[in-house]
Amino acid sequence: MLRIAVLGCGRIGRMHAANIAAHPRAKLATVFDTHQPSADEVAARHRVDAAVSVDAIFASADVDAVLIATTTDTHADYIERAVAAGKPMLCEKPIDLSLARVNACAERIKGARVAIQLGFNRRFDPGHLAAREAVRAGEIGTLHQVIITSRDPAPAPRAYLEVSGGIFRDMAIHDFDLARFLLGEEPEEVFASGSRLIEPAMMQEIGDYDTAMIVLRTASGKQCHINNSRKAVYGYDQRVELFGDAGMVISGNRKPHELARFSAAATGAAAPFLNFFIERYRESYEAEISAFVDCVERSTPPEVGFEDGRKALVLAEAAIKSAAEGRVVNVGEIG
Repeated sequence: MLRIAVLGCGRIGRMHAANIAAHPRAKLATVFDTHQPSADEVAARHRVDAAVSVDAIFASADVDAVLIATTTDTHADYIERAVAAGKPMLCEKPIDLSLARVNACAERIKGARVAIQLGFNRRFDPGHLAAREAVRAGEIGTLHQVIITSRDPAPAPRAYLEVSGGIFRDMAIHDFDLARFLLGEEPEEVFASGSRLIEPAMMQEIGDYDTAMIVLRTASGKQCHINNSRKAVYGYDQRVELFGDAGMVISGNRKPHELARFSAAATGAAAPFLNFFIERYRESYEAEISAFVDCVERSTPPEVGFEDGRKALVLAEAAIKSAAEGRVVNVGEIG
């Protein structure tokens, strides 16, 4: 049993703690949060002790690995500390909001012999993964285009948006990783357009966008179109379309059930999409933990590692530059 400590007991940390506790080959060793009541609540729910400090976790011989679900500004520090302690880790995205800090972290952990998995869980979604495998099996011929739709059901609170790093670093970061995963090639050019259509006054004040479109292009000419919105009134909109010269595959939205209603008012009316990321990507989060346990047990590289996190942030920085300057940005300009 891989004994995993969870750092951070917010919404996503609580979910990870539950998934670890339920995993047949993992054990929730302990939890920590700077907000003690949150840590105590999660610890009590899973009948484990809440650690008194992060230092205690990194020093503990009873902790084999850590899952980092703390605030973004702590991720790089905790990655470095986990490497120094010889503890494999699964760290939520992004590594940091600063590419310079991520690059510095990369230098400090160079040659690390422990697994460093990044929390890009959408790679593990059964539909998205099946779409990728269909392309690799030649079902749609040569891949030409990837279309990623990613829309939240409602904007996050202002307090969160102000420290999120913006729509490209925060929301689209998952889509940049998914684009790389599905394209099978590195994007070389980025064009992005951002708009303030949902809450224009607030977005102007905080210097962010609530609506975005991004086009990526690889060296061979493959294209990826990503569209983001902070507000989709019909639910959490998550779709992937892969188009090739011999066909197309689509990984679509998820609903709580498939009941459709027919009446004088409407035909085929169905339930809204699942409300948010934990519900929509439940299976992928569970598979993510399994993949982490596998790579630690087998001493194999993680399915999605530190460099994948760095490259996703490079694409985010290119998108920010493109939206600001109104031009195509070569990824090489960023690093």
